[in-house]
Amino acid sequence: MKDITYYIYHIPGKKIGVTTNLKSRVEDQQGYGPGEYEILARRHDISEAAKYEVIYQRLYGYPVDIIPYDKLNCNKNKLNMKINITEQTTTFPCPANKLKGQLMDNIGMKWMTEHGEFIITPATVRWIMKNIKTSMFNEQRSYVYNKAFARFYDNNNAFDLLGGNLEDVHMRDQYNGRTIAGGMSEQREPQCCDENNPCACKSEPQFSKRKIMNQYNQFDLIRAWAMDRGLYDKGDIKTQTLKLMEEAGEICKATLKEDHDEVIDGIGDCVVVLTNLAYLNGVTIEDCIQAAYDVISKRTGKMVNGTFKKD
Repeated sequence: MKDITYYIYHIPGKKIGVTTNLKSRVEDQQGYGPGEYEILARRHDISEAAKYEVIYQRLYGYPVDIIPYDKLNCNKNKLNMKINITEQTTTFPCPANKLKGQLMDNIGMKWMTEHGEFIITPATVRWIMKNIKTSMFNEQRSYVYNKAFARFYDNNNAFDLLGGNLEDVHMRDQYNGRTIAGGMSEQREPQCCDENNPCACKSEPQFSKRKIMNQYNQFDLIRAWAMDRGLYDKGDIKTQTLKLMEEAGEICKATLKEDHDEVIDGIGDCVVVLTNLAYLNGVTIEDCIQAAYDVISKRTGKMVNGTFKKD
């Protein structure tokens, strides 16, 4: 029996996903040509492919799928609802009063519209049930407006397990005024900004805490290295913390010996451990650095015996 190949693909600025058929999923269904997407990895195990999808989504700053690829109903040989999608609406094959059960049975189901990709999650089920309308042509069918559904993504976090909030100015900005689903935001300017109270995001460079990257940085390479070696599957937060203490001790030893090369090596090892420790705690090292800088940038104080003492 021929092995199934799972492709982890990247559409720059849009999404990272998994498929077994690039032409059908990416080119035919989503409309992107061969030069408009890239293959990040290939795997023959569906669980491994699902894990790689999540890590790449985090590395590139995209929303993390709330339902892993290998847990989606459609990937467990279960039938999804046969919905009908038009430019304006998504129509479900049941009346509104019986829709909720169908939606809950299809958690994780995804579909593409003119306004982007939608997914059924507990959060979107609640929105759908509040906004569902009965078809005037067939009382046994119900529908939602795609544009309105896209607005929901503009102001709510239907995807991310890490706690990102789409009301965050910089999260809005990194999608260039578009929702995660792809629908246009009703207002291009972040809500915190107005004529009388301009916020910093108008004048400062937009450094999103989880910005979309089109190339690897050193932290990405560290995380990819760790994942390839199973550190994130079998790693332990306590063990990594002890490892950090060990590496810090090596820096101290090298400093006392005035061994410059070993100091560099020790600092690098600490950064590697910290990167992995952050990931195991459900955040990125970049987020941790940004959080620390946000605090220290506002501190005042003075140097005392070679150390900065805050006021």
